[in-house]
Formats: sequence, C-alpha cells, structure tokens
Amino acid sequence: MRMRHLGKSGVQVSSLCLGAMSFGAMGNRDPEDCVRIVDRALESGINFVDTADVYSQGESERIIGRALRGRRDDVVLATKFYNPMGKGPNQRGASRRWIMKACEDSLRRLGTDRIDLYQVHRPDEHTDIDETLGALTDLRRQGKIVMAGTSTFPAERIVEAQWAAERGGHLRVRCEQPPYSIFVRGPERDVLPTCERYGMGVIVWSPLNGGWLTGKYRKGAEPVGDSRFARLGGRGSWTVDTPGAGRKTELLGELEKTARDAGTDLIGLALAFTLSHPAVTSAIVGPRTLQQLESQLPAADLTLADEILDRIDTIVAPGENVSRLDYSYEPQALRHTPRRRVRH
Repeated sequence: MRMRHLGKSGVQVSSLCLGAMSFGAMGNRDPEDCVRIVDRALESGINFVDTADVYSQGESERIIGRALRGRRDDVVLATKFYNPMGKGPNQRGASRRWIMKACEDSLRRLGTDRIDLYQVHRPDEHTDIDETLGALTDLRRQGKIVMAGTSTFPAERIVEAQWAAERGGHLRVRCEQPPYSIFVRGPERDVLPTCERYGMGVIVWSPLNGGWLTGKYRKGAEPVGDSRFARLGGRGSWTVDTPGAGRKTELLGELEKTARDAGTDLIGLALAFTLSHPAVTSAIVGPRTLQQLESQLPAADLTLADEILDRIDTIVAPGENVSRLDYSYEPQALRHTPRRRVRH
C-alpha cells in the first residue's frame, strides 16, 4: 500500500482510504462483520479511515470506535459534521454552536480523545465561514481535532475558506473531499487545481460512482438485489432509466475493454484512474462486505499507462460529468427561483 502526503500537513496516508458509510443501518447491519472489514483493511496497509456522524445516525462512528480500540494511534481518523442529527433546527450546520456539540458527540461515539481530520460535510450557506473556522480553530487549541477539512465544496468556497483563515488567523483547511470518478470529472475543471494551488490534500469519494463502475448496472437488466439501487428503492443517480444513466450503460463496454487491455478489471481501472491525478491523495473505498473490499485492494498498487489514460479521455472527456444527477452540491442561487429573478 503506497503512502502519500496529505497536502502540506506533514501527515502521510494510504492511497486507499476506508470509508465507513455502509457500516450500520445504511448498509451492513452486522457490527462484527464491519469490524472484520476494518481488520482486513488495516492488515492490507490502509491507515486512513473516514466516517461521518450522520452515517446511520452515529452507528458507523460507534462501530469504527470499537474496531480501532487498542490501535487508535495506527490510524489517521476522519469524520464529518453538518447534516441533521436530530429534529431541532440547530442540530445541524456549521455554526459554532453546533460544531462544538457535534465534535463532543463524535469523540464519545468514536471512543477517542481526538479526531485527526474533522470535515465540514457540505457548505453551509447560512453561516459565515469565519464563524466555522473560528470554532474549528478553538477545537484544535483544545486538542480535540488535529486538522480541518471540507467535503464537496466548490472551488470558490475553498478559496474563500483559505482567505478567511489568513485574514482571521484561523486554522487552515488542509483537505477537500470531492466526488470524483471516470463518470464525474467535473472537479478537474476547478476543484482539483485549486486544491493543488493551496497545498491541500484531496480524498475523493465515490470513485466507483455509487457502484456504476463495478459493472453491476446494465441496460435492460434489473440491478442485483444487494446493489445500492435496490436498497434505496431505485432512487437517486442509480435510477437506470434516467438519460445520464442510459449513457453510463453505453460507456461501460468501452471501459471494460480498456480495463482488459490494461491488465485489470473495471474496479481496478476506476480506482487507479482517480489516483492518477496529481492532486489526489487518496481514494475512498466504501465496502459493505469483505468481498467488496478484497476486489478493491489491488488497485492501490496499480499504475495506468499514459495510453490507457488517453483512451479514458476519449470515452469521457476531461472535466465532464456524464449525468447531472451526480452534481452533489447545488448552490441556493440555482435551487431557489427568487435567487435567479429580479422582483418586479
């Protein structure tokens, strides 16, 4: 397992990061099996684990805490805050009030005294970034977090956070976690170059595009029963009858042939592709089963030839997202009509 520097933080992490979104009610409901997955990941050389408070409403963090008992110092541990953790209007977001409470809750569930990388799960358009960074800086001074990060922030928000940190003397954001895959290449336009410019690490989520780049979704065929599509009742970007999904099924054949020519399979091609970008530090794999993890581990040591990367560029152009449903963050200016209209 190759180690890479997480931006300019001085911390080294494995090229594959174990994502724990599927641990708990959202995926694998057997805690013992989840611990076995963590055991195998660490045995393979993975030293980077990513979760979030909202994953199965805290259950994922509790499982990770249990799995890391007695070997916490061997792992760079990341978690996230922002999404609702209760019905109250202030049990979410990136305000100082919520951050301080959310951090204490995560520390308790994880059974640790510190979080190595504490990330804002999504931009909070109702909170001044100075407020957020001020709270994260205080947590750093208290020894409760080591580094701060963001997830799914557009380039302009990343720049704003860097400027706010410099102006206010706050903790700098050291890492961004964007969606990135062969089917989601939009971050190549601005997010990845911006992170490089500021010396930030990049850990990419959904490098297999929610299972699309495993080949389990096929045109004219029902997805297998244990797929994410089936478990979510056919909702979201896995819906096979959307225009973007139709194009994905058409491209899979070309990608599988490219994978064979590269001496790997579709999973290996997809993961190695994300790791080939100079801005990317680590790719998050989120196995629900031990078998899924085993199918993903070989990609850690795979390097794609320039010829293969050039062929991928002809299948999905650099900077292109195949489906609009894969835009994981849309600003309020686009979501709400009054933000786009002059009132008469």
